[in-house]
Amino acid sequence: MNVTLVLAFWGVAFLLIVVPGPDWAFVLACGLRDRTVAAAVGGLMVGYVLLTVIVAAGVGAIVTDAPAVLTALTVIGAGYLVYLGAFLLAEPSVISSGSPSDNPPTRWETVLAKGVGVSALNPKGLLIFLAMLPQFTQQDGSWPVTVQIATLGATFVLTCGVFYTVLGASTRAILGNRTAVARIVSRLSGATMIVIGLALIVERLIELH
Repeated sequence: MNVTLVLAFWGVAFLLIVVPGPDWAFVLACGLRDRTVAAAVGGLMVGYVLLTVIVAAGVGAIVTDAPAVLTALTVIGAGYLVYLGAFLLAEPSVISSGSPSDNPPTRWETVLAKGVGVSALNPKGLLIFLAMLPQFTQQDGSWPVTVQIATLGATFVLTCGVFYTVLGASTRAILGNRTAVARIVSRLSGATMIVIGLALIVERLIELH
């Protein structure tokens, strides 16, 4: 597989990852609440691995060609984002103080599952993968297309893991004990999730008409 193509894909993937979206909002909220974002970032990575498998298996193209399935996926994913966003608005995360009684830790498997939902249930993520991955593959037979897609997907997943780990750690380091600011950031994260979720539904309805 051409290394130049992989590097070109990495550049595009990095630009997509650094643009704020639901992943950002989720990691920021977890960075404020929990001592580590390992479970949150791990969940996002697992979600993108699932999307890679879907695209590599050719299932993604089938989904996008079936309007009813894509609409259902959009509603489910958008509804999940709205749910998480509403929860953050109602109970904004703050920097944990270290007192278990004041800040009961969130179970890591719960955070992991939420992370998987944020990335894997985002229909935009599936469409982006469908649009990007095939463009950076070669049809010369040197590498099977499935292996090429898996390689590109792994590149995206690893970049995602590194970036969001740094972002989550930076959240605690920068905000420190600024409780008021932390609550504002958490509420902004929640509002972002809600706006993105509703925008996905509206966009899908417009496409159907």
